[in-house]
Amino acid sequence: MGMMSIASSAPEAASPAHCRAHKAFLLSNYILLGAASSCIFLTLSLRLFPSLNGFLLILLHGLTIAAAVAGCTAASSSGSSGRWYGAHMVATVLAAILQGAVAVLVFTRTADFLAEGLRSYVREEDGVVILRMVGALCVVIFCMEWMVMALAFVLRYYAYVDGNAMGRSANVQQGERASNWQPFQV
Repeated sequence: MGMMSIASSAPEAASPAHCRAHKAFLLSNYILLGAASSCIFLTLSLRLFPSLNGFLLILLHGLTIAAAVAGCTAASSSGSSGRWYGAHMVATVLAAILQGAVAVLVFTRTADFLAEGLRSYVREEDGVVILRMVGALCVVIFCMEWMVMALAFVLRYYAYVDGNAMGRSANVQQGERASNWQPFQV
């Protein structure tokens, strides 16, 4: 049971629902990669790298990218243990919570956040527009992170069910061999 992963051992043996969930999981992670990298480029366009808050914002989007890469790795590796699954879930939960907090902060206190926290060098009107685009992407990322976590649970469930089905058939075959076994050959 400790050797379960998100990926199935044999793609042709997986159910159609499992294959659809696997494809949706990978697509969601690719969307997360694109949205987080877009956020990084938008944040860099604010020219706020010298500020600590700007660096932390870029680091948050880097954490989101790392979570998506860990998810793709967990879904692609067939023989891995729960290591990638655990790393993916921890990084995804942390990124989702922080992305939601950033989105709320950006939409409720845009001008204060831009002037005091980020110390941007662009005009305030342009900075507000760029920061609101970052906030909208943070909302998208927040929703996608929770969808990815739900799909990861579904894939883990399918891996567990498929693993138990294989284990049961192996036990039945061993039981049949044991019933035909005779201690003494006559």
